[in-house]
Amino acid sequence: MIILAIETSCDETAAAIIDISGRKEKTRLKILANIVASQVNLHRQYGGIVPEVAARAHLEQIMPILNEAFHQARLTKDKIDLIGVTNGPGLITSLLVGAETAKTLSYILNKPLLGINHLAGHFYAAFANLFLAKETLKNKEIFPAVGLIVSGGHTELVLMKNWYQFQKLGQTLDDAAGECFDKIAKFLNLGYPGGPAIAAMANQHKFTTNFTNKNNSREFANKFVNISDIQLPRPMLTTRDFNFSFSGLKTAVLYFLKDKKNSQLTQNDVFISNFCGEVQRAAIDVLISKTLKAARRFDAKSIILGGGVAANQELRKQFKLKIENCLSAEDLAQAGKLKINFLVPPKNLCTDNALMIAVATYFRWQKMVKKQKLPNWQQIKVDPNQSI
Repeated sequence: MIILAIETSCDETAAAIIDISGRKEKTRLKILANIVASQVNLHRQYGGIVPEVAARAHLEQIMPILNEAFHQARLTKDKIDLIGVTNGPGLITSLLVGAETAKTLSYILNKPLLGINHLAGHFYAAFANLFLAKETLKNKEIFPAVGLIVSGGHTELVLMKNWYQFQKLGQTLDDAAGECFDKIAKFLNLGYPGGPAIAAMANQHKFTTNFTNKNNSREFANKFVNISDIQLPRPMLTTRDFNFSFSGLKTAVLYFLKDKKNSQLTQNDVFISNFCGEVQRAAIDVLISKTLKAARRFDAKSIILGGGVAANQELRKQFKLKIENCLSAEDLAQAGKLKINFLVPPKNLCTDNALMIAVATYFRWQKMVKKQKLPNWQQIKVDPNQSI
């Protein structure tokens, strides 16, 4: 089956064409085209995404991107069998560009069209990686799975019971983790997007002990605060639910930096590097703790990580360590050593892309055909607040 997918939920204009067949763990996937036009440079001057600017850029990019996808796939438009498009959640003006384009193609080409949840798509980025690697995990070895979507717009925990069967477990009650990183990076004048900037700064002086420049020395920083003593809050770390909150972390950073006695520290590279490291650790501790708690609660056989922040190397590293080494002696006594698959996409598939939408389209199509609920392009509606 040849599937065309379109993704325009936020600030990436993306199209992908795949050739996919088989059933579940025996799925065969071939990527014919996967094109992404990022708007990050456009929005950097504003320090964040401006919805109206994003929508106009999508309008300019959507047809060139589609034409490039078909050129790369060496196919004419009539050769596709199925179309999938992100119809929520996201920025409504951005979603409309992709949805209306997909509906027009569906009508003209007389091809079925499916609306795909953007968050579900992020889970299928990890499965796309499995199929490309020709892994042979069986259904009983994958599900139930606990999935963590962590990005600039979303931080959600989801129980995935089967290939297209989801149950939301928890979500952020205020800021998403990626949004928190963006705001903190802005406080520290590190630029946009904040997540990669904070990660890069956290590693800059990680192993440095000697500096000759007085204003960039560890001794200079320690006159004001002992770098090793910096500790930011871990919001909702110990609550019994699966929700998150990152506004408190952002506020703690703001108050710390506004304190007059800390004002000179913002000019010190060693301090900023270590401070960014603590920002990362604070967010990561909460994300991993909640996810593993959900994995134990629901006897998960897999943990799936997705979303833009999933590209963070420290997050990936700490997840693997926690899963491989279990959590603590107490966990070991209660539940035995955790034997959980850790499914995470390659970094280029963590951020928004249409390949993940294409794979999700295939599995949703299989489910709909089985139930004999064939789609109609006229039924596709965009919903910026769509829940998984």
